[in-house]
Amino acid sequence: MDVTPGNPPADRTRHGHSHVLGVDSGGSGVRIALTPVRGEGPALTWSSPDPAVMGERGIDAQSLLDRVLPAAARLLREAGAELCEAVCVGASGMATLGDDLRAVLPDALRDALGARRLALASDAVTAYAGALGQRPGAVVAVGTGLVALGTDLTPEGGWRRADGWGHLLGDCGSGAWIGRAGLEAAMRAYDGREGASPALLARLEALLGPAPELPGKLYPRADRPALLASFAPEVGRCAGTDPVASRILREAARHIAGAAAAVCPRPDRESRPAHPTHPRRPTYPTLPPGRTRLVALTGGLLRMGEPLLTPLHRELQLQLPHAHLIAAAGDPLSGASLVAAALATDKLRLPTEAGLLRIIC
Repeated sequence: MDVTPGNPPADRTRHGHSHVLGVDSGGSGVRIALTPVRGEGPALTWSSPDPAVMGERGIDAQSLLDRVLPAAARLLREAGAELCEAVCVGASGMATLGDDLRAVLPDALRDALGARRLALASDAVTAYAGALGQRPGAVVAVGTGLVALGTDLTPEGGWRRADGWGHLLGDCGSGAWIGRAGLEAAMRAYDGREGASPALLARLEALLGPAPELPGKLYPRADRPALLASFAPEVGRCAGTDPVASRILREAARHIAGAAAAVCPRPDRESRPAHPTHPRRPTYPTLPPGRTRLVALTGGLLRMGEPLLTPLHRELQLQLPHAHLIAAAGDPLSGASLVAAALATDKLRLPTEAGLLRIIC
C-alpha cells in the first residue's frame, strides 16, 4: 500500500475547499484519490494490490469497503477535511457483477464519508472519462480484458458499448486474448500441428514449465484471465522474428480497431432503427461529411509498444478513416475523480444508464 500526502486545504466545508473521492476497483487492485473539487490543491492518493473479492452476489461490497473506508478516512485527515462532497466508484464488472455494490455502497459511503452525491460506474465509463473527459467520442480500454465505449452526449444517443464480455465470450484483442492465442500456438508446436510457434513453445516452457502440465495449472485457477494475459508480453517479444506471433498481434489490432468502430459513428453509416431484439440499444445518427470523431486508447496492454501499436494504428486508419486518434488524458482513477467533481458541481454531462453510470441522489 502507498499513500501520497499533499498540503491540507484551509476549509473543510463544501462552501470552501470541498473534496471528492474517486475509486478505481479492478482485477489488479483498488486505488482511490481525494481531490479538491475546484483544483485548490494536489490530489491525495492511496492504492492496494489486493482486489475486492467475488461473492455470491458478484463483487463483494464489504471487501471493497474494508479497503476504501480506512484509506479514505486517512486521506481526509491528511487533507484536514471531514467529509467528501461526492464519490464515484468505478468497478470492473459493475454492469454484470455489481448487485451487491449497488445495494450496499450508497448508505455505507453516505454514513462513513458524508457524501451527498454518489455515482456507481462501470470501469469502462471511468476509463472513458479519464481519457476524453466529457467530450463526445469513443474509448477502447484494453488491458487484461477489453471494452469499447462511445457516446455523442445526446439523450437519445446514450452509450454504445462493444465487447467487455470476458475471456470466454469476448475481450477480443485483449491481453488475455493475445496470451491465449500465443499459448495455443505453443501447444500446436508441442503437438506438431499447423499454426505452430516453436519460439512461443520455448517461452511457455521457460516461464510455466513443461507444456503438458499447462492445462492443470491453468484451468483450476480463478485468475485465468490474468495468467493468460501474463503471456501476452512474450508474444510481443517474439513478434519481430516469429511470423505466428506477428500474426496474432495483427489479429489483435483488427479486433481492437473493430471495437472502436462499433461504438464510433462513420460518415457513411445510415441511421437505423433499434434492433428488434435489442430495442434499447442506441443508434447514432450518421456522422456529417467532413466531421471527425475523437478516439482514444487506454490500458496497460498499450505498453507492449511497437509490435502491437504499429499494426493497431494501421487498422485504425483502415477501419476509422474519419476518426482523430488522440492520447488519453488520464486513467480510470482520474476519470472517477472527474465524474465525482462533476457531480459535486452539477456539471455532469455523461449519459446515465443502468449498469454503466448510475447516480444516487
